Order: sequence, then C-alpha cells, then structure tokens
Amino acid sequence: MITQTLPKGFVMRRPTMDDMEAVWQLVKDDELALDDEIETTLSDMQRWWQMPNFDLATDAWLVLSPEGQVVACANLSHENHVRLHPNANVHRSYLHRGIGTYLLQLQEARAQEHIPLADPSARVSMICWLSSNDQDSAHLLEQHAFKCIRSSYRMGIELHERPASPVWAEGITLRTLADNMDLLRAVYEADEDAFQDHWGYLPHTFEEFQHWEVKRENFDPALWFLAMDGEQIAAIGLCADEKEQGGWVHSLGVRRPWRKKGIGMALLRHAFGEFYQRGIHKVYLGVDAQSLTGATRLYERAGMRVVKQANTYEKELRAGKELSTQTLVNA
Repeated sequence: MITQTLPKGFVMRRPTMDDMEAVWQLVKDDELALDDEIETTLSDMQRWWQMPNFDLATDAWLVLSPEGQVVACANLSHENHVRLHPNANVHRSYLHRGIGTYLLQLQEARAQEHIPLADPSARVSMICWLSSNDQDSAHLLEQHAFKCIRSSYRMGIELHERPASPVWAEGITLRTLADNMDLLRAVYEADEDAFQDHWGYLPHTFEEFQHWEVKRENFDPALWFLAMDGEQIAAIGLCADEKEQGGWVHSLGVRRPWRKKGIGMALLRHAFGEFYQRGIHKVYLGVDAQSLTGATRLYERAGMRVVKQANTYEKELRAGKELSTQTLVNA
C-alpha cells in the first residue's frame, strides 16, 4: 500500500529511453558524493535498461521536481521471481523529503506482483546492495524491515612491477576465447558450474549471460582466459579493460574437479601479467566477503586488498524453500 506522497509540485512518471542521460547524470552524482568516484558508464545504463525480463513501463520510476528536473529514479529487477532487486537514487539535495520512502513503497508493491509468478514453494525476498558509505539509504531500508545480512568487497592491486609468472597444474593449458569463439556456450556452462557454490547463486540462461558478460562495452575475448584440461574447461578468468576504471576480473571460477590445484591463483597471476603488459597497473574484482569457497583468502595471497565495501540488505516477502545457494554441499 502506498501511504507516502511526494512533496508538493513533485511528480512521478515512468522513464523512457530518452531519459537515460538525465538518469545517468543523477547516478554519477550519487556515486561521486558517496564514494568519490564514478563507476557507471552510459553503456552500463543501456544494459540495465535493456536487461532481459525488465520493462521500463512496469519496472522503473522517475521523480521530477516542480522545475521538471529528474531528482530521483528507481527500478526493480528480478531473478526467477524469487529474488527481487530494488535499486534507487535520490539526488543529495532532495534527501529527507519522503521521496526515497515513496519509491521504496512503489518497488515493494511491484515486488508483490512477482510472488504469484514464483515457484509456489519458494521463499521470495527483496535484496539489494548499498555502498557502506550510504547511511541514508541504509537507515531507510532498516525502517522498512530490511536487514543487513552480508557484505561484499571490491578488492584491488596496484602493479608496480611485472607480476610473478603463473604456475600451472600438470595437464593444464591456457587458451583465450579469441582463439575459438565457438567455445562461448562452453564458457557459459563452466561459469554456471563454477558459481553454483557462490552465495546467492541462482541459474541464469545463456541469453542472460550474453547480455551481462558479452554485450558489455569493453568486451574483449582476448581477455577471457580459459584453463583447459584437454578439451574441457577447468576454470575461467573473464576479464576486461574498463579504461578509466582500470582492469577488471569480472569472473574467476574453478570447477569442482579442478579445485585445490592452484589453478585459480595461476589464472589471476596470468591476468595481472596481461594487464601489466597492456600498461594497466590497477586491477580490481568483486567478491563475497564471506565467500563460501574462500576466494577472499586467495585474492589476499595474490596481493589484493579491500578498497570498497558494499552491504547486502534483505526483506522476506514470503517464507518458503530458499532456492539460491546458501552453503556448500558436497563441493
């Protein structure tokens, strides 16, 4: 039920693609105010607004000031209708006027519409991520029964000299996706297989994988590293040169039969070496702070350190069987 109203003269409407640059400016201003850096590119905005199973006409909202300026935006995406992801930005000059509460109520009302579409036995929850510096949003969520349940890190390393060479396990060879683009579906399957042991994992389709990983602005198959055991992909390191954001290891995963052989470390060191050779000396990745597979310890051994923290907030909408990965089982 929507009980909060907007301040006098402010209006809500649905966004269109023509609003993208105005919303992008709002998001950038928010990032700069919170974390002293801009992460989101216009290409990121395009991918978000064109993501599978997302419709601007039903899943997004704008708030305009009396002067017609975009001062807030929000959206709600979902995974299999059981994990619903609210995201919102309110311009810092317009905080504490009830706009965030209004948008959160719209998001929850939309989230309720997903419940009948979910597996009847499944637990359904709203779950979102906030910069650890965003105390205003954290307070708002806590007021509306969200709980902070977990944290994630951005870890980084600055390469002042050529990194140590990788040491590969016996029988492991290295390829890149650029060597054989026909391996793309096999890379997707390896990614799904490796990340089944990641907290919060739910299966994703090949089309979703392509949207998020291949259709990104700086996709470079020569930076998708594949650790091969014969013709099988044992592990993946999917990287990108994100220009002013530095080098990124977007996905590093080792499949279960090949774990504890040093392959993850070898892939990471190979990625560091490739970035260094390209003149990219700052490298980052994201990781669950309480990684079920101990990934944070691997990255620390490789010389990476935490440079930013995000906190995960959740609100249960319907009790039931949790479909996402929560613990390791026979991993």
